[in-house]
Amino acid sequence: MLRYLIALLFTVHGAAAQAVTQAEVMAGSAKLYREQIDELRKGYRLDDDQRFGARVAALAHPLIEQAKREFPESAAWDWELHTTTDGDANAFAMAGGKILLSRAHVDELALTDAELAMLLAHEIMHAVLRHNLKEFEEALRLEPARATQPYPEFEHDIDHDHALMRKLATFNQRQEMEADREGLLFAMRAGWSPQALAAYFRKLAKQSHYPNFDRFDHPSPASRWRAARELAKQMDASR
Repeated sequence: MLRYLIALLFTVHGAAAQAVTQAEVMAGSAKLYREQIDELRKGYRLDDDQRFGARVAALAHPLIEQAKREFPESAAWDWELHTTTDGDANAFAMAGGKILLSRAHVDELALTDAELAMLLAHEIMHAVLRHNLKEFEEALRLEPARATQPYPEFEHDIDHDHALMRKLATFNQRQEMEADREGLLFAMRAGWSPQALAAYFRKLAKQSHYPNFDRFDHPSPASRWRAARELAKQMDASR
C-alpha cells in the first residue's frame, strides 16, 4: 500500500509539472507582448526614438544571433525587439524572444554600450533559459491544484496574486541571479570585457534608493553588484 501511495503521489506531481508546456507559455507571452506593443503604438511611444532604436539593435542583433547558435531551440523563434521612450516599460524579454527596452532606464543609468549589452544579455538569458516556463512549473510544485486552473487565469496570477508571488519570491530571485551570471558569461563570449559588463550592476546599485533590500522578483541591487564584480574578477584571472 505504501509503495502504491508513493507511486500515486509521484504520478500526480509529475502530471502537474507537465500541465504547462513551453509552447503554451510562448503563445501566452506572444499575446501579452502584442497587447503591450499595440498599446505603445496607439500612444505613439513604440520605436519612437530612431537613434536609440538603432543603438539597441546594433548591440542586440549579434547577441541574438549568438543565442541562436548556443541555444538551437531559439533559432526557430520569431524574435522581436522594440524600444520605447515610455518610462514604465523598463526592460524585459518574454518566452520566445520578445524583447522591449525603455530608453528611460538606459538614460537614467547613463549606460555605456558594454553596460547596455549586459542588460540585453541578461534579458536574452531569461528567454533562452526558459525562465517563464520554470516559474510556472515552480508555482505548480508549490500549489498543485493550479494544474486544473485555466491557463490565462494562472498566467495572470503569476504576476498579480500576491500570495503566490510571495511563495515564488526566492525562486524568482534565483532566476534573476542566474540571468545575471549567465548573461555576463554569454556577453563575455561575444567579446565584451567582464569588468565593463559588471559595471552595469554597479550603476544599478548606486541608482537604487534601497540597494540592500530584495524585492518580490529581484535580489537586492547590492548583492547583484557583488556577485557580478566577483564573477568578472574570476573571468579576468582565467584569461
